Parts: sequence; structure tokens; C-alpha cells
Amino acid sequence: MARRQRGPSRSYDKPVGYGVPTLLAIGLHVLVVVLSLVTLPQRQPADPESTSIVQATLVSTETTTDQAQRAEEARARAAARQAEEEARQEEEARQAEAEEQARAEAERQAAEERAREAEQQQAAREEEARRLQEARQEAEAEAQRRAEEAERQARLREEQEAERQRQQEAERQRQQEAQQRAEEEARRQREAEEQRQREAEEQRRREEEAQRQREAEEQRRREEEAQRQREAEEQRRREEEAQRQREAEEQRRREEEARRQREAEEQRRREEEARRAAEAASQGLDRAIEGESDAVANARQAQEAANSFINLVRRAVEQAWVIPPGAGGGLAATVQVQLGPSGELFGATITQSSGDSSFDRSALQAVEAAAPFGELRQLPPAAQRDFRQFNLRFTPGDVR
Repeated sequence: MARRQRGPSRSYDKPVGYGVPTLLAIGLHVLVVVLSLVTLPQRQPADPESTSIVQATLVSTETTTDQAQRAEEARARAAARQAEEEARQEEEARQAEAEEQARAEAERQAAEERAREAEQQQAAREEEARRLQEARQEAEAEAQRRAEEAERQARLREEQEAERQRQQEAERQRQQEAQQRAEEEARRQREAEEQRQREAEEQRRREEEAQRQREAEEQRRREEEAQRQREAEEQRRREEEAQRQREAEEQRRREEEARRQREAEEQRRREEEARRAAEAASQGLDRAIEGESDAVANARQAQEAANSFINLVRRAVEQAWVIPPGAGGGLAATVQVQLGPSGELFGATITQSSGDSSFDRSALQAVEAAAPFGELRQLPPAAQRDFRQFNLRFTPGDVR
């Protein structure tokens, strides 16, 4: 069967116009009444033949006001929980960002401190090297001067040559010892500096370890607090669920009691009507036969109007249904439809799933697109109550 989409899905709280559907419904009902008057003597009403792929069955006439209210409250609570969860995630993100900035600042300061220490060490080493170079230059200059002096005096005082050589040797030894002492002092300074660096690094490592422990403790505390909050929320949810179940049970009990009272009242009414009918029968057979004929005609008209309403709903849903590609012929889904007094859609839920989420979703979308069903207002009051809630069964048939 060819399918076409009637347009975007319409929300059931959106204002709709009923002018054209009302005129069509009135015309259709007039036609049905005329045909029923013409064909009433020849045949009994039968179930309408339908090769439709959507089947309708009547279900409970329970009002949906309380169910809609509970659904609205559930949506409000879900929105509130979502807002709380988003606020909590935003707060955690801000805390994590602040902690990351603090760690980056500490690392930057540590890097700057290490750089300053390295520059100071390099400057100290360069200063020591400069002093050693000056000392060597001074020693060389002094040696050169003495060598020249010795050469000039060699001719005059040969006997003092040995003494001068010993003095030169002693001077060289003193210079060597001074150089060794300077080198030893530099080595001790380097070792002391390295020791200070190691101690500073160890202190920094201990501080970082203490910081990590504090952060881990804070994280554990936050997780425990979040766990307690989740447990409290779960306990509150279970209590609310238990309260809802008790209220639903009480509501079901009250409805069951009201139904029994209605049945008892209906039974008394039927008995009273039977009594009055018996009394009326004694007053005149013709009038009783005429009244019975009117009652039968009215019942037939009401049944035909109800069947026409179901057929109209089925055709509207079929036209709006877009079967998803790849839907197998063995799929079937049942949708429970709940209508308002004017035929507006109060709710559509899957009561029997096909097992294919896309197939189920297409069935719900078809009902939402076909709504509202303003023809409900054309039914008799009793029939309107009966068709405020009914089931539609969706089967794809031969899908190509």
C-alpha cells in the first residue's frame, strides 16, 4: 500500500481548526444515516470488512487527566535533576581548571628558580676561571721579569745564580700550591652547591608528594560526598516510587469501586427499565413495538457511527504512516491512543513492541501526525466516552 507523509508531527497542545473536518464528518454521518435507513430491513449490521494493515480494538475508558499530570511532574523532576547535574559538572570543571593553573604556576616558578641558580653557578665558575687566568698571567709576567733580571745580573753575580734558581723554584712551588688551593676551594664550592641543589630538589619532591596526597584526599572526599548524595537521591526516588505505587493502587481501588457502583446502578436501571417496559407493554402492544424499533434503530446508528469513527482514524493513521526501510513482514506493534473530549491527542504509547525501535517510533509518529481526531465529537455521548482510549495495531504487510 502506498504511503505518504501528511506533514510534520503536531504537538497535541497546539491550537487546531475543526471547520473542514467537522463539515466532512457531518456529511459522512448524514450519508451513513441515509444508507442505514435504506438498507436496514434487508441486512443485519456486521463488522466492517477491512484489509487494513492497522487494526483497532477498544480498551479501558479510564480518564487520562491524572496520568498526564503525573507525566508532567516526572518531566519537571527530570529537568531539575539534569540542571543540578550540569551545575555540579560545571563546578567540578572550574575546580579542576583552578588546580591545573596552580600546578602550572608552581612548575613555572620552580623552572625560573632552577634557571637563576644555573646562571649564578655559571657566573661563579666564570669569575673563578677569570681569577685563575689573571693569576697565571701575573705569574708568567713575574717569571718573565725575573728571567730577564737574572739574565742581566748573570754576568755580574754568577755566584748568586744558584740562589736565584732556588728562589724561582720556590716561587713556582708556591704558585702551584696556590693554584691547587684555588682548585680545591672551587671543587669544595661545587660540591657544596651540588649538595644544596640535591637538598632543594628533595625538599621540592617532598612538597609535591604532600600536595599530591592532599589532592588525592580531597578527591576521595568529593567522591564520598557524591556517593552519599547519589544514595540519598536513590532512597528518595525509591520512596517516591513507593508513594506513587500506593497512590496508583488507591486510585485503582477507587476506580474499581466506582465501576462496581456504576455496574450496580446500571443493573438497577436496566431492571427498572424492564419493569417500566413490562408495564408499558400492558398498556399497548403497538406502542411497545414502536419504541422497540426506535431503540434498535438508535443502537444500530450508534454502532455504525462508532465503526465509522474507527475507520476514519485507521485511514488517517495509514496515510500518515511512513514505514521504515527494511521493516520485515513479521513485525507488529500495538499503540495505545488516549484522546481528549474534542479528539485532541493526550498520549500515544507502545503497549506491545515489535522489537524494532525504528518501526515502533514510526507507528508513534503516524498517530501524532494524524491527530487530532475531531470526528469524536460527532459520536453519541456514551460512544465518546468509550472511544477516548483505544488500541491501534501496526503490521507492515508486503513491504517493498
